[in-house]
Amino acid sequence: MKIGFDAKRAFHNTTGLGNYSRDLIRILATFYSSNEYVLYNTKPKKVKRLKLLKNMKEVLPKSIFWKKFSSIWRQGPITKQVVNDEVAIYHGLSGEIPRNIHKKGIKTVVTIHDLIFVRYPELYSFFDSKIYLKKFKYAAKNADIIIAISEQTKLDIINFLKVEASKIKVIYQGCHAVFKEIPTNEEKSLLKEKYKLPEKFILNVGTIEERKNVLSAIKAIKDVDVSIVIVGRKTKYFDEINEYITQNNMLNRVFFLEGLSLKELSILYQSASIFVYPSIFEGFGIPIIEALYSRVPVITTKGGVFPEAGGPNTVYVEKNDIVSFSKEIEELLSNETLREEIVNKGFEFVKKFEDEIIADQIMGVYKSIL
Repeated sequence: MKIGFDAKRAFHNTTGLGNYSRDLIRILATFYSSNEYVLYNTKPKKVKRLKLLKNMKEVLPKSIFWKKFSSIWRQGPITKQVVNDEVAIYHGLSGEIPRNIHKKGIKTVVTIHDLIFVRYPELYSFFDSKIYLKKFKYAAKNADIIIAISEQTKLDIINFLKVEASKIKVIYQGCHAVFKEIPTNEEKSLLKEKYKLPEKFILNVGTIEERKNVLSAIKAIKDVDVSIVIVGRKTKYFDEINEYITQNNMLNRVFFLEGLSLKELSILYQSASIFVYPSIFEGFGIPIIEALYSRVPVITTKGGVFPEAGGPNTVYVEKNDIVSFSKEIEELLSNETLREEIVNKGFEFVKKFEDEIIADQIMGVYKSIL
């Protein structure tokens, strides 16, 4: 079987959508190696995180015109190429499918990660929200089946996009195998030395933006004897954070990192005492899964999707409840027995996100529409 993917994010995105795309393609190519996987990319620039296997093929726009206007090519004209490639199924990995592709006899699947732009429109520009909504509505209406990455996202699709529940299949995402590897103490020490990190720290991973709410974690440790390492791309929200840590003399306790390799990130997770994820809302929250695989206790936000990702033994606090957040951090730092219990139970829970399970579920969706 030949399966096509909208692989733009796989080749160009280093965060959630890119990680999802790369991992899904990788696990399918590994566990269902007899299939051929055609990866449609808009331009040659690549994130060096996707290793092309023998059963993967990258396809770019062929004409000079569509190479120049590749973003438009991806929205509709790509269909001609997909037909020529004799693809049986086309999977839009980030909420979109090309216009009219379903009219050409090609079965379509679309993954919708979240509808945050509908829930929190104030976090997006007016035009971005309108464009996203139009694209997602089209994909939800015309795709043969929708994959939601969580029960929370499924509910949002039903409520906001007015889609029948029977058309939506919830399939969780996993994480890269590197987070399941155990680094040596020497590797941990070398990483701390390279980035001049303290011996003891808590960790946060994710774009530094308002929705991720990392300022709450910084406020929570203001009077706690621990540092925080924050990994992610900076946005305007960073200015608010910088102002706070400057005013409260925390510049030597808050560390910002960008551009780490996946291997370095995995070592960083396993060097942390606690992983904190105070996000206001997510479609899933893959860093929680990465932390659980890394055997790090997690503190995150109550409600929404977070219990789906974190399981029953993760620690949950109300969003922006700085006092409770601080108390939970202190308790985990001081109670090694509790920390080990949370880590062990979290590691058992996270096995439900194993690659083979996810690959079987995705392939089951494909077979159901052929």
